[in-house]
Amino acid sequence: MKKVKKLIKIDVDKCNGCRACEAICSAFHAEPKYSSSNPDRSRIRVVHDPLRDIFVPVYAGEYTDSECNGKNVYTVDGKTYDECDFCRASCPSRKLFRDPDSNLPLKCDMCEDEPPLKEPKCVEWCINDALIYEEVEEEVEEEEPTRPLEIEVGLEALVKQHGVKVVMDTLSRLGKS
Repeated sequence: MKKVKKLIKIDVDKCNGCRACEAICSAFHAEPKYSSSNPDRSRIRVVHDPLRDIFVPVYAGEYTDSECNGKNVYTVDGKTYDECDFCRASCPSRKLFRDPDSNLPLKCDMCEDEPPLKEPKCVEWCINDALIYEEVEEEVEEEEPTRPLEIEVGLEALVKQHGVKVVMDTLSRLGKS
């Protein structure tokens, strides 16, 4: 079976660090849409190395409920980075890509909307074409339907924040409507 995979390619040499991508992403995902701009809600972050004046946009990937095993260190043009600097995951070891109010993990959804957008907002607003949107067809095996990890992770975070009784009462009330 073929599936369309949506990608944002990043040309680091073109990024000037304007952070327009962060601003429009957080505004697009605000409730109601475009009502506020809080970069902590953005699904894309611009990592900056001030000594070399290099900017690297990184967009949020999958949530992982465990710490990564790799704590490798990389040297790029004489500057040292650890794996967390360019990691796209939301994980227990850092607050990056977490909603500031609920602490729920954030994941790039390519600005899914009705009607569908031509490209994600960060790509549309990138004035230097550092972000390039692509759709690639790839062959995938059919998977058995499973419970979405996002639901489980979200419920866990809500239980940690509000307690199991409040979450269960709310779910019960919602189930009756």
